[in-house]
Amino acid sequence: MRTPLVIPLALALAAANAAAQSSEPAQDPEHVSWIDKVLNKLGASKQVDLSHGIDWGVLPGPFYNPEMGFGIGAAAIGLYKPKNAEEDTQLSTVNIHGFATTTGALGIGVDNNTFFADDSYRFVFSGALINIPTSYWGIGYDNAVNDANKEGYTRRGVVFKPRVMMRVQPNTYIGGGIDVEYDDATHLDRGANSALATDPHGTRVLSSGLTAHFSYDTRDFLPNPYKGQALLLNGTVYRRALGSDTDFESLELTYDRYFRMRERDVLAFDIYGKFNWGDVPWSMMSILGDNKHMRGYFMGQYRDKAMLTAQVEYRWHIVGRQGMVFWLATGAIAGNPGGLTSAHWLPNGGVGYRFEFKPRVNVRFDVGVGRQTKGAYFQINEAF
Repeated sequence: MRTPLVIPLALALAAANAAAQSSEPAQDPEHVSWIDKVLNKLGASKQVDLSHGIDWGVLPGPFYNPEMGFGIGAAAIGLYKPKNAEEDTQLSTVNIHGFATTTGALGIGVDNNTFFADDSYRFVFSGALINIPTSYWGIGYDNAVNDANKEGYTRRGVVFKPRVMMRVQPNTYIGGGIDVEYDDATHLDRGANSALATDPHGTRVLSSGLTAHFSYDTRDFLPNPYKGQALLLNGTVYRRALGSDTDFESLELTYDRYFRMRERDVLAFDIYGKFNWGDVPWSMMSILGDNKHMRGYFMGQYRDKAMLTAQVEYRWHIVGRQGMVFWLATGAIAGNPGGLTSAHWLPNGGVGYRFEFKPRVNVRFDVGVGRQTKGAYFQINEAF
């Protein structure tokens, strides 16, 4: 499943208008263009206003892709500080996003990062409700590259992931939380002959576990870092005693590094891996390809117990609110971490456009390509 492709017409017009006026003096309010008035109504200001608690911005737009047809997507972005946050603590963010399509695909999600006091405590949450037509090829590389295995189905799912982090050393955090994910595969194209229908875990899977987290993080602003690095380790133990259908373990590893090249240009590196052990259901396998890693690959085509990706991205600030990115990446899946050394490593690259919707909060439109695949994405915040 690809993330919905949104075509923000007002955003494109606003970008052209911003470029034309980037060197002009400030306009009298009576002579502000209609595009600027629309952006201001949507909350796309160049300054953060916390006088009302949360500075909100809303961005709607139509989209189309082959999997889900025509639809409407929208995102609400909020910047805020808790009452006990110190003045130099970075802004907390909340992103509420949703979409609906003519084919019946719909979803709503929330992502939140809250920084308390002097950033000594962090609360992180992600959650979603989805109903999306998608496809399944099976487990492993050999199944993924054989299009005869492709079968359509509708994924209905719930994701609930809260966690709390506490600083134990400068820039170092530890914490814990829970992970609850429910997946239901319905409307199987092949009915009783579907690989999902005959899977030993069944078409309905509930995975519930306790999580442990380690973070070494010197990034200056999480949604759009200009400098710093982050090492993130997330481990989860799923057990029947906690409500899970099966017993298994998962380890997620991320390492990001950012180098400021010019005033607002950034060279960014990302290594991401997810590794599973035990009785892992089809819905919880490591999946290659989403709106952050290996952009352009169909999400769910390549899945197995182990996955590793690496990417490098140059973020070029053009003028005013506008920018572009260029990236190269590679990734692979395998039945275990050791198998990645001899796995089939897939190529990936792409280009993207950036519009600074709010200070340091970018709207991104990315087009990624891979081996016999491509995809387009419209998202809030950088990929990593």
